[in-house]
Amino acid sequence: MKFIEKQTGLLLLEDGTVFYGKAAGKTGTATGEICFNTGMTGYQEIFTDPSYFGQTLIATNVHIGNYGIHQEEIESDSVKISGLVCRSFNISYSRKQARGSIQDYFLKENIVAISEIDTRAVVRHIRSKGAMNCIISSEVNDVDFLRTELKKVPSMAGLELSSKVSTKESYFLGNPEAKYKVAVLDLGVKKNILRCLIERDCYLQVFPWDTPYTELKKWNPDGFFISNGPGDPGVMPIAVNTVSDILESNNPMFGICLGHQILAEACGIKTYKMHNGHRGINHPVKNIITGHCEVTSQNHGFGVSLDDVKKSSKVELTHINLNDDSVEGIRVIGKRAFSVQYHPESSPGPHDSRYLFDDFIKVIEGK
Repeated sequence: MKFIEKQTGLLLLEDGTVFYGKAAGKTGTATGEICFNTGMTGYQEIFTDPSYFGQTLIATNVHIGNYGIHQEEIESDSVKISGLVCRSFNISYSRKQARGSIQDYFLKENIVAISEIDTRAVVRHIRSKGAMNCIISSEVNDVDFLRTELKKVPSMAGLELSSKVSTKESYFLGNPEAKYKVAVLDLGVKKNILRCLIERDCYLQVFPWDTPYTELKKWNPDGFFISNGPGDPGVMPIAVNTVSDILESNNPMFGICLGHQILAEACGIKTYKMHNGHRGINHPVKNIITGHCEVTSQNHGFGVSLDDVKKSSKVELTHINLNDDSVEGIRVIGKRAFSVQYHPESSPGPHDSRYLFDDFIKVIEGK
């Protein structure tokens, strides 16, 4: 094994393709499924989104770190990406409100990054070849050794990861005197989703990912929320059983991202691993019910089968992606349950879809 100078970085893809750049963040080696996000802002929210657990992120925007780090701009209590690949890793920053640089942040969070990579070339490559595992290193340049290490990394398909990011104990958020009580099944929930519910006069109890319905209902909530999160929904029978029981009880239920996929699985709709996934803050979605289009924030590598939705007698399609006709929303026929694939809490990003939280409250109210 050959150790290299700190200023050099290496990206090795599962298909053997190699890219060279410069070291950033913590000196070390990191692995994960490589994915790209097209958002031009919001890197800190992206880093801390639990749905990115186990993934190495490529930022397609050139400048990352240019407006620094702010404590309030987080979606969980720690950075969840396994590593970062970018073009310009900006240690200096311009925003007065920032409380530190991205370099200090990554050192504190033990995150390996490489910069000065031709990110356009990498993205074009994986758009053609599809999602795959990768390894990045700023300490080793022995490609054969790194290739051996990369073979040890499991595929994202078939991987359950909610248990890695979910709360270990249930907790409460919001005003105990609020009008509504909502039980949140935490599969990897983002903080801004919880804020959006609290802003609508909801008192929340957030439960671990494997909590059964019998435990959830003891609190006597008015509605149930199934959160976003990482991993393959097809290997989560515990969560699927919980959602099936909520459906059977005909309680109000709203799911986002992984929660949307789990609801589909509970209705007999298959999910699948996407070629690349959708990650960014400008994805166009059409609301079939209203006919309106929305600019949406998205982060998912799995999708719900459109063919299964069309054939199903249990669900109906409510939202469709205008880029590739993938399923973006469903509601369960005869039940008080609906879900969307994208992120209506949208922080950062457009607020076109915030109405979905209002719709959830209307369902709770019986409207």
